[in-house]
Amino acid sequence: MAKKLKITQTRSIIDQIEPQKRTIRALGLGRPNYSVVKNDTPQIRGMIRQVIHLVRVEEV
Repeated sequence: MAKKLKITQTRSIIDQIEPQKRTIRALGLGRPNYSVVKNDTPQIRGMIRQVIHLVRVEEV
């Protein structure tokens, strides 16, 4: 069974650069305290790495 990651947005994307805003939207987030559960893939890990200062990540 594939590992899952719970990604919670902790900060607003206001005043962030455009690529980071797009990455947050691509992860399915958009507002602080929103959470999504995604499969743990290298692509998702790379997206998280770009916006790690805006999100909190937990293994589920």
